[in-house]
This record gives sequence, structure tokens and C-alpha cells, in this order.
Amino acid sequence: MGRVYATRDQLAAYLATNVPNDAERLIGRASEDIDAALLTAVYGVDEMGYPAEARIRGVLANAVCAQVEYWLATGEDGTGTGEQWDSVSIGPVSLSGRTSPPEPPVVNGVELAPRAYRALHMGALLPGEVLAPGELPWRDELPW
Repeated sequence: MGRVYATRDQLAAYLATNVPNDAERLIGRASEDIDAALLTAVYGVDEMGYPAEARIRGVLANAVCAQVEYWLATGEDGTGTGEQWDSVSIGPVSLSGRTSPPEPPVVNGVELAPRAYRALHMGALLPGEVLAPGELPWRDELPW
């Protein structure tokens, strides 16, 4: 497994409820999705490839938690097979039937949860975004 950007405790705080038994697996898969979506994003990293700045680490943790939350709400498990089921149960919550939700945003071929997309956008981490001068709080870390 690659880099993991959130912890079980962060997910519990984000969801404000108990986390599923397979939380670590979901966090790992969501972290892979966020990594893939940010493939061409530019930010300072440490020797392990993790963001050097706490603000960016927080944005990535928030995006990972939002991705897991979305999967839990839609009956997904990070494998891309959630759309094939008409009935989903998560603890005491049960969903049935099927509606056509809006298409999730796609970044670098990765479907992101709307809240994950928003977290990355507001954190100025989406690849290809053009920022005005002064909008790069980590600009002093760039090597050029």
C-alpha cells in the first residue's frame, strides 16, 4: 500500500459516528484515489513523499475522509462495484431502490466524492488550477 493520508481516529471525527470494521482498508483505498487524482499537483513533500506542510496534510486527510464517507453513503467499498446494488445496509441504516445521482467529479480519471473534490479545490491542490500571486502559502518551499 502507498501513502495513507488519514487515520481511523480522523475518520471517526469526520463521520461523527463509529467507523466501519474495515476502516483502514477504506482509508487506504481512498488515499490511493486521492494520490491518483493529484498525480500532477505541486506541493512540498518530505523524504517519504508526504506533504511537508501541515495545512496540506490536513486537506488530504479531509479529502480521504470525505471519499470514505461518500462510499459509505452510496454503498461503495472503494472497488467501484457499488453501483450494481439496489439495496445497501450500513449498521442500522438501510437504503433500497436506485436513483441516478449526479455524476461525481472526475480528476485524472478518478471519481471523487463531491466533498473530497471541494476539499482539494479549496486547498488549491487540484492539478492544473491557476492561482493568483500570493495564493501559494507554501511557495517558499519550491526549489525554483
